[in-house]
Amino acid sequence: MEENVNPLNEKIAAFQQKILELQQEMAKVIVGQHKVIQLMITGLFSNGHILLEGVPGVAKTLLAKLLAKMVNIRFSRIQFTPDLMPGDVIGTSVFNPKEGNFYFKPGPIFSNVVLIDEINRAPAKTQSALFEVMEEKQVTIDGQTYFMEKPFLVLATQNPIEQEGTYRLPEAQLDRFLFKVEVGYPGINDEIAILTRQQGKTQEELLSKVSPVLNATDILTYRQMIEQVEVEPKLVEFMVKIIADTRNNPSLYLGASTRATLAILKAAKTTAALNGRHFVIPEDIVEVAPPVLRHRIMLTPEKEMEGLSPDELVDQIIKSLEIPR
Repeated sequence: MEENVNPLNEKIAAFQQKILELQQEMAKVIVGQHKVIQLMITGLFSNGHILLEGVPGVAKTLLAKLLAKMVNIRFSRIQFTPDLMPGDVIGTSVFNPKEGNFYFKPGPIFSNVVLIDEINRAPAKTQSALFEVMEEKQVTIDGQTYFMEKPFLVLATQNPIEQEGTYRLPEAQLDRFLFKVEVGYPGINDEIAILTRQQGKTQEELLSKVSPVLNATDILTYRQMIEQVEVEPKLVEFMVKIIADTRNNPSLYLGASTRATLAILKAAKTTAALNGRHFVIPEDIVEVAPPVLRHRIMLTPEKEMEGLSPDELVDQIIKSLEIPR
């Protein structure tokens, strides 16, 4: 009975209704990819950046543009290329000859939703320019700090590392992404539906079909609500044990950081709210662990040669632990 009188229940019910509207609008453009969309929505309300990985042509950029359009806030896009410089992303100091001084000209990173297309096509020097802004939501230029507007979300797309002309993202940068979402090929029925629905239409024409469902205030309000979702101490211990196992696992060259533990906690709370609950259950943790960890852990060369995937290893770790009830 206590569950029914929790003051969060009414707010969570309204949140669920808003998410249903969001999913219905997105379904006007994207066929299938339900798991990908669910993780993107979870990332948005968990205040985390999202990395979308997949081969060219599986609608990664369209997904990112679509989520940005669903939110009635400022949006910018940066196409990463091998010759892109840090100043092209975060901005630079420009000399004003009339005033005889320098002024700061903000780069495209100064927006609410930033789409970074093909993030792994830029060299390490440019990648490192994102470290501060992704973690601390601020940029420091010439000793002056500039803060980002809230909410601030980076949606990045990348092609698999085996693709020619790509660079491996630094571990410190990968750790700043809440989720790595793998965008696969559509099923046969979905691909038939895509051909039927999208034949001869540009991305702009497809995106013109949808209307914003959320604004900045909505996102910040729902994030505050999600922070109030309850987590029992035994579930916190379960999360910590999963992360601790990655650090002591002989199959791993690199385990997950404390930032990963916090990411699982935030994502599990959001998953609980998306499912209409004011409390986290073990299934929420099991659901978010793979996308939180797959880009943060590094398999040993031997295990990579054996064909073991990070997701399979995370599954092995979870199955080796006693799930609290």
